[in-house]
Amino acid sequence: MPAKRGALFQVCGAMAVAVLSAVAWFAWLGWDDEYQTDPATGVASGPYQVWQIAGCGVSLLILLVGAELAGVRALPASAALTLGFTGAWTIDAARSDETGLFGVGAVMLLAGLCVGSALVSGAVIGLRDRRGARRS
Repeated sequence: MPAKRGALFQVCGAMAVAVLSAVAWFAWLGWDDEYQTDPATGVASGPYQVWQIAGCGVSLLILLVGAELAGVRALPASAALTLGFTGAWTIDAARSDETGLFGVGAVMLLAGLCVGSALVSGAVIGLRDRRGARRS
């Protein structure tokens, strides 16, 4: 288990997670706004490809686990990841949405990231505590 880190480390760590999660949004998804149409069926999909979502998800997973293993507490790390990513998505979606439904998408994304980051943080804490108990 990492040593207890001070308040300044926690704040800086959480801010770094928030910024890096926003960067992950822009790097993987923020540049793509083109829908694809299947020539055989005429069905439109997108704008994201499966590889973009998978890459973004893996990046966020690595970011959250890495931050927690480095000593950022689970709650600030999870909250920062959720808010940073959701904020970046919401700003981008609000600029191009004419219907106002980006708000619904933002709430859904926020809820999904809350649940996902809580599950990942719980797993990290459980594995870290289990590993620490074996050493004792």
